[in-house]
Amino acid sequence: MRRLVLLFIAAIATTPCDAEDMAEGFVYLRDVDPTIQQDMRYAGAHNFTGHAVNGYDAPECVLVREAAEALKAVQEEVKAKGLSLKVYDCYRPARAVKAFVDWAKLPDDAKAKATYYPALDKSALFPNYIALVSGHSRGATMDLTVVPLDAPAVPPSPSSGAAMACTAAEGQRAPDTSLDMGTSFDCFDVKANTEVLGLAPEQRQNREMLVDVMRRHGFKNYDKEWWHYTLENEPFPSTIFDFPIEPRKSQP
Repeated sequence: MRRLVLLFIAAIATTPCDAEDMAEGFVYLRDVDPTIQQDMRYAGAHNFTGHAVNGYDAPECVLVREAAEALKAVQEEVKAKGLSLKVYDCYRPARAVKAFVDWAKLPDDAKAKATYYPALDKSALFPNYIALVSGHSRGATMDLTVVPLDAPAVPPSPSSGAAMACTAAEGQRAPDTSLDMGTSFDCFDVKANTEVLGLAPEQRQNREMLVDVMRRHGFKNYDKEWWHYTLENEPFPSTIFDFPIEPRKSQP
């Protein structure tokens, strides 16, 4: 979700939804378009907290149906270019946002810092990078990238050895299947801003291509994070949901 800014929208009147069942109007992206790759970082340990996050009980992208259908249209367009979307995060339960805030208050972890925020102290992340309320919790925001159509569905596992800075050159960052966007996902750094000086021509073109195709299908980019998009006509602009992401039931 970012340099990871979790869209502090306290000024908007919010209505918590605490039901454990998936709220009406939400769907599994896999049921709308199973060809979109999913690398759900917060359901495992490959994220800045180092472990699965509360509320992510399954590695599934959940979204409001309108956002899922719009992503399907994007996927159809990029597939014609030999590419595929890959989502890192979609709907985020409010309890997960609280877990991020709690994490930000814990003592620093040297490897997490060297990987995800190498130019910052952890004390600088909250509240400037990690806020109290996330637009992801409305169900129409997602974090994503573009990968070659033939990219492996399961990305390489990150090394358990030395930290690999998210701002490093491609090949020196943690392994991923993404086109080169200039930084890794969830990089707390100005280099993750969608438009920033110092990008290589290919990196700039990849970011511009993603912004363009997403915009044409109704999504707006958050300019501090090249991977972060929100459906402009989101159906629940003032509602924060908190149901957990549970395993998808097999379809008949």
